[in-house]
Amino acid sequence: MSEALADTRTMRAAVVTGAGQMHVEAVPLPEPGPGQVRIALEGCGVCASNLGPWSGPEWMQFPTEPGGLGHEGWGVIDAVGPGVSDLKTGDRVASLSYHSYATHDIADAGAVVKLPSALDDKPLPGEPLGCAMNILKRSGIEAGQTVAIVGIGFLGALLTQLASRAGARVLAISRRPWALDVARRMGAEETIAMDDHWRIIEEVKSLTGGQFCDRVIEAVGRQWPLDLAAELTRERGRLVIAGYHQDGPRQVNMQLWNWRGLDVINAHERDPAVYARGVRDAIDAMLDGRLDPSALYTHRFPLEDLGTALDMTRDRPDGFLKALVVYQ
Repeated sequence: MSEALADTRTMRAAVVTGAGQMHVEAVPLPEPGPGQVRIALEGCGVCASNLGPWSGPEWMQFPTEPGGLGHEGWGVIDAVGPGVSDLKTGDRVASLSYHSYATHDIADAGAVVKLPSALDDKPLPGEPLGCAMNILKRSGIEAGQTVAIVGIGFLGALLTQLASRAGARVLAISRRPWALDVARRMGAEETIAMDDHWRIIEEVKSLTGGQFCDRVIEAVGRQWPLDLAAELTRERGRLVIAGYHQDGPRQVNMQLWNWRGLDVINAHERDPAVYARGVRDAIDAMLDGRLDPSALYTHRFPLEDLGTALDMTRDRPDGFLKALVVYQ
């Protein structure tokens, strides 16, 4: 077999072999089955949810499947399986698939969203953008409300932009001064250092005339920010849990939740159709100017440097918000 022919039948894929260890392999190119498409990926976003498996907990099994953990891919369809009528080769798409730390991935047709030509020059990790839109919808944010966002990473920055452009007054809370600068650029009216629990509560109380916030979105995934977010939510306000709590059980101050009559929303979606709808909503928001994530993609890496991208996602140095792994 010629080298050129062999290259058309293989792809490059990252394999995580142990805690903090990975390499890239050449593996057989997958073929789409009924109702599926294959995507020649341009890139994939690096998600903080990968950090649990990357740390090598007892429950994790190594090695991962080729491309495994990657779920924020976008690219161009290069093969279509039987029974797919509304997608074709050459369509540029965002995909909700789960082996996207690779140059190609297979996705169900219903988990693929076409991208308009107006976005041809833009990276589009659909899953986190759709997640932000779904959280916004579940939050019920309206013009004139005061909204606190606890945690300004990529998701918190997106939500700051979306809430402020919806007409809300946004209070952004983060431990990193650099991230607070980002929040100001995204439209936050006030920024607050996430340092001392009671000092933050008193500052927000003062900023809101003692009423606290109509909506509070917790976007960290840790116990203290969850506790803080509840304290900042006004009576009959809505506490929205957007952080990914992946390291064990949580305790809640049920006395506070009861006394204030809080509505508590777990804003994570699991229905693939809802995820896909969120991606379509994100595309619409990008087209009409409500959402512009371009400045939030702060670092780009080749596939071979996925380990560095994951380490940086964990360590979050100044200047870092979101890493993309790019293949083309």
